[in-house]
Amino acid sequence: MSEDNRNFELKIITPDRTFFEGEAFMVEFNTTEGQIGIYKNHIPMTVIVKPGVLTITGEEVRKAALHSGFVEILQDRVTILAEVIEWPDEIDLDRAENAKERAEKLISEHAATTDMARAEASLKRAMTRISVLK
Repeated sequence: MSEDNRNFELKIITPDRTFFEGEAFMVEFNTTEGQIGIYKNHIPMTVIVKPGVLTITGEEVRKAALHSGFVEILQDRVTILAEVIEWPDEIDLDRAENAKERAEKLISEHAATTDMARAEASLKRAMTRISVLK
């Protein structure tokens, strides 16, 4: 770790890769309890991720679409175990907009055969992807 004692170690892991590993001054993301911002020396805790934009503030500000996972927060280290997370250049905007439209249609039709929880989750993922790109 660098001499800058305001930074902490951030590691983001998915089932198939190490998405990010480095230092951060702050990281922000959504949890099931609301949005959270973490600095060094945060109270240790574990939280569940809710879909939304992940913002990493370090030497530069980077954003990613974080869809689900768990986070371990320690005073000098944050580890995010993400099921799905994407950098903006990994997202296809047309595909995300089409997925949003399909999900909105399913929700508005509210057919008896529609799995509403699945449709709402699909809508949230699409909206997260779109918001990271805009």
